[in-house]
Amino acid sequence: PAMDAGPVFSADGKTLYYRAMKRPGFEADRLALMALDLRKGKAREIAPAWDRSADGIVLSANGKAIYTTAYDVGTHPLFKVDIASGEATKVVAGGTVGGFDLRGDTLAYTHENLTSPAQAFVARADGSAARQVTRNNEERLAGLAFGDYEQFSFKGWNDETVYGYVVKPANYEEGKQYPVAFLIHGGPQGSFGNNFHYRWNPQTYAGAGFAVVMIDFHGSTGYGQAFTDSISQDWGGKPLEDLQKGWAAAQEKYSFLDGDRACALGGSYGGYMVAWIAGNWPDGFKCLVNHAGVFDTHMMGFNTEELWFSEWENGGTPVQAPQNYERFNPRNHVARWKAPMLVIHGQLDYRVLVEQGLAAFSAAQRQGIESQLLVYPDENHWILKPNNSVLWHDTVNAWLKRWTAGQE
Repeated sequence: PAMDAGPVFSADGKTLYYRAMKRPGFEADRLALMALDLRKGKAREIAPAWDRSADGIVLSANGKAIYTTAYDVGTHPLFKVDIASGEATKVVAGGTVGGFDLRGDTLAYTHENLTSPAQAFVARADGSAARQVTRNNEERLAGLAFGDYEQFSFKGWNDETVYGYVVKPANYEEGKQYPVAFLIHGGPQGSFGNNFHYRWNPQTYAGAGFAVVMIDFHGSTGYGQAFTDSISQDWGGKPLEDLQKGWAAAQEKYSFLDGDRACALGGSYGGYMVAWIAGNWPDGFKCLVNHAGVFDTHMMGFNTEELWFSEWENGGTPVQAPQNYERFNPRNHVARWKAPMLVIHGQLDYRVLVEQGLAAFSAAQRQGIESQLLVYPDENHWILKPNNSVLWHDTVNAWLKRWTAGQE
């Protein structure tokens, strides 16, 4: 069976509400809202026409609606879903709603966006009369400049609409051009949206004088399940086309982006895409940052701890479908690499083993490409320790500045 999650009983104990996927072995399948009649043993989907993946369940006071969050076109709103009709309406829109709860007619939730970390709010159950109740780090934040942001859209693969965000540098001046940090999200079924990320925060680059571009390419979440599904067995196809078209669209729309001084950065699948870009879009960027990226998709099929993930994404094991593992394998395109590459990896990473990072660095070195390697002996797939994070950002920003300033 596929995954079920987050069971919640109705007040009368007659119904069990939960979230459910339909496809075993696929971690990014849509989580549908379900209602199980415990007397009859029959389950039904509450909102089959709502093409979003539910992140939680809180019942309304009268038991007639479910409150849940879901990724939605680069945001993560709070929704109210009518149990009888399946109609979903936004209660808190824009930005990202994290934790939330409901007591009677009082709604409590956290909210963040690209210029503000999470703060707690309370409101009525319909989202009205919202007021902020925490102001964490307000004094520290008051002394920092943040870059303004804007969402944009363009025609990507197959002429389908794709969305992204542009973040201006802090202390932006009209009429000037700025170097660019082009951020590529991981997952690959994920999203770089309107939130305050603690590992890949565009404001860390905006504060260093960079503009930022982020594209939610085909495979991203929040645009319908078919859009999410479209990346499987096509890691280097549709997403690369979206990134290329999105970068071109952003430069056309925003004159402050200096296309000759741009670097691409990504982690996990984003790191894979950086390695894929190195050999399939070799003149696209001045430099590259590859964090925990897949260098050899075939080898990952044998040594990742998430074997089911690699097997779903490639349509079988490396023995069953070797051609799928090789079709978009960055290893096969090293001869075309030319952009300087910074490779970063955690030695305790069992999702994408450190050997992948070492191989990418060795490949760049043997090609005579300017490259650096940073390995954390005490980190996994993510850099989580504060001091290590400081080193990560200092190293990455120094690398970006070195190459966008044209220095050798």
